[in-house]
Amino acid sequence: MFSSTMSLLCYNKGCGQRFEVDSSTADACTYHPGVPVFHDALKGWSCCKRRTTDFSDFLSIAGCTKGPHNPEKPPEPVKPNVSSSGEKQGADDLRPKFSEFIISAPKPLETINRPSPDEPVVRLQQKISSSLKQALEKLKLSDNNTAENKEEDSDEVKVGTLCKNGGCSKTFEGPDSNNEPCLYHAGVPIFHEGMKYWSCCKRKTSDFNTFLSQEGCSHGNHLWRKKDTGKKVVPCRFDWHQTGSQVIISIYAKNSLPDLSYVDANSGMLNIHIVFDGEKEFVQTVNLWGVIDVSKSLVNMMAAKIEVAMRKSEPMSWARLDLPPIALPKDKVEEKEEEEVDSEDEEVD
Repeated sequence: MFSSTMSLLCYNKGCGQRFEVDSSTADACTYHPGVPVFHDALKGWSCCKRRTTDFSDFLSIAGCTKGPHNPEKPPEPVKPNVSSSGEKQGADDLRPKFSEFIISAPKPLETINRPSPDEPVVRLQQKISSSLKQALEKLKLSDNNTAENKEEDSDEVKVGTLCKNGGCSKTFEGPDSNNEPCLYHAGVPIFHEGMKYWSCCKRKTSDFNTFLSQEGCSHGNHLWRKKDTGKKVVPCRFDWHQTGSQVIISIYAKNSLPDLSYVDANSGMLNIHIVFDGEKEFVQTVNLWGVIDVSKSLVNMMAAKIEVAMRKSEPMSWARLDLPPIALPKDKVEEKEEEEVDSEDEEVD
């Protein structure tokens, strides 16, 4: 029992205030009944929708539920009972082994036993989720209902149309807009470990709005509408993470088509080809930093994304997903520069 004159600490999540027992009412505490959620650099609570990238802002998010203060300290988390390797564990054998999560330090690239670049590729096995099957079935019904009423798009560009080049925020205001230079990003957006950047200039930021406002690094003409040439090759957001035994690439392509999508791989390289949203196509080749076991790797296809789960040949940490570009020796660089100068002189002549 607690004394009515004692000042106690409230253990409700998001509160943390001290209170007098005799002054506590049924709605004296404002707290979060949910759990913390950390995903893609965003932080928030499962019980409310507010999200932030700043940890201090996350700590200051006001509670979304009212109730009495809670003086009861939550129990300490139970530590797993680690048995010796010789003992039988029964049901515990079904749990992931601790070794699955141990990641040793990355090896130097020179010490990795890399396979021959001529090693044949194998098509990875697909695992199609029920959510994707249901989504594709709904799209099929919708397409059948609207096919007869579909009108052909006009070639006329409407005022207010946004330029389709990545990173360009200009809109079409009339024929004079065609004479304005377009400053855009020629690469693709990359999201990795909370950082966001374009592959063509790699100015990294953790803030999504800052990423969207980054000025382009290439000059060209505005693209008011994309020509319909069947399937459209588009950039697609993708990310990756690793455990002790796997490297997982997440490709955020909705409603991918299993019959037209595939991932070919050998132990050191991936060829990714995804068709999604009916007419969009994502193509990416990745020369892997480490070595994988193709026979134990697969492609998980879901309604909102695709995961390429690759089994590591060795349980070590990967320093990055792809191999860095090979740096040429200094004498080779000088030879290449001389060749480029000579070719430019020939063109001038």
